[in-house]
Amino acid sequence: QVQLVESGGGLVQAGGSLRLSCAVSGGRFEMNAMEWHRQGPGKQRELVARIGVDGLITYADSVKGRFAISRENFRNIMYLQMNGLKPEDTAVYYCYSQFWDAWGQGTQVTVYS
Repeated sequence: QVQLVESGGGLVQAGGSLRLSCAVSGGRFEMNAMEWHRQGPGKQRELVARIGVDGLITYADSVKGRFAISRENFRNIMYLQMNGLKPEDTAVYYCYSQFWDAWGQGTQVTVYS
């Protein structure tokens, strides 16, 4: 059974940085596109970034130039480097695989001004 486990969230001042990790087990990580989503308080869950098997990357307009998604296939880990954080980035961040239709448990990111 595929498992996705996020880590790296926390409390950070506006303008700061965090790096989220998503560790995947139980499946062929290198064969699947992976995504980061987030859900802020009172908001719908939204796609933040996606990285394809071919390395093709897309970002939500709200995070372009600030966030960077990457993956290490030999370690079965995906990352989200978040720089220039803003209070509106406060959310629970989830990793997701469309192929497995599997979500992680989420990691809380809170940005204060």
